[in-house]
Amino acid sequence: MDIVQNSIAADAKNIIIEITENSKSDLLQMIVQDDGKGMDPDFLKLIVNPFTTTRTTRKVGLGIPLLKEAAELANGSLEIESKQGKGTILIVRFQRSHIDRMPLGDLASTLLSLVVSYPEIHFLIRYCVDDKEFLYDDEPIKKELAGLSISNPDVLAYMRQLFERGIHALQKNI
Repeated sequence: MDIVQNSIAADAKNIIIEITENSKSDLLQMIVQDDGKGMDPDFLKLIVNPFTTTRTTRKVGLGIPLLKEAAELANGSLEIESKQGKGTILIVRFQRSHIDRMPLGDLASTLLSLVVSYPEIHFLIRYCVDDKEFLYDDEPIKKELAGLSISNPDVLAYMRQLFERGIHALQKNI
């Protein structure tokens, strides 16, 4: 969630979130890609330092450094590519079965919170477990709603059911 918040703070209009769990390769990979402001090469080199931040409310930026450390503790890695004016892509990998890998938590609720909290952003979410996939693209849903708020109680109930069914169906086999 913290990494997606970075994309939102960078004025992204489109955010792609991909989470892949592969039991054969023992890999958990997460990708967050946006079309936000991007970062210049000098700032990009410093981004894994916890004392590097663009925020004015605090002097530390812990999201990326903590994610990098968590990945490395679980035999993984973190990569970031960014181009000013074009956007950023962050890829983090974990050994899926590693004892020190933190659990994903309530993925359905987390992703739903993002979609509902930022209706002005186009979210494309892909969650894969081995050969099964849950794909969420909010463009067709927003078009169908024709101006009705995504936080409308009936719409929200539908969205919660969509995320929970789609994600939990994949997690049953884990």
